Amino acid sequence: MRVSFELFNLMVMNNQHDLILVNDRDEEMGSMEKMEAHRKALLHRAFSVFIYNSKGEMLLQRRALGKYHSPGLWTNACCSHPRPGETTLAAAQRRLKEELGFVVPLQKAFDFIYTARFDNGLTENEFDHVFVGQYEGVILPDPSEVMEYCYKSPDVIRRELGQNPGQYTAWFIIAFPMVEERGISHGV
Repeated sequence: MRVSFELFNLMVMNNQHDLILVNDRDEEMGSMEKMEAHRKALLHRAFSVFIYNSKGEMLLQRRALGKYHSPGLWTNACCSHPRPGETTLAAAQRRLKEELGFVVPLQKAFDFIYTARFDNGLTENEFDHVFVGQYEGVILPDPSEVMEYCYKSPDVIRRELGQNPGQYTAWFIIAFPMVEERGISHGV
């Protein structure tokens, strides 16, 4: 995909904000501009939101092709980073609204640390807080964030991860089994 210079600059500007740097106990150690933190592979605070419908199916999104890493890959409902001064829960609800057009009550399920290196020289080194919720309503995805979405049963996801893991994001491949191990479904 060829991206114009103007579109590239807009994508970079939209990705410019500070991340919260943390240690392995999630204690704040300062902040740093997002892309610099990813180039330096510094541990930072992040979140992943898992949304279920009443049938126990998980909401997945396919990342837009303009994303700075993992474009076109399937993942959980929403992932991002809180900004300095913003709680992780508030950031998760903000990004859910920005990316998919809805907000629901979220519950903290667990957290984990992972590192994933990408071909573009960036690294996700994240202390990832996992939240879950339930939603049945209208989804209004932002096309700059989400190219498509669907609900799938955990059985189908598990089978697809076994057959085609390259269709999913690095963090989803790690987090999905953790969600299953904890018996999380229907957003509870």
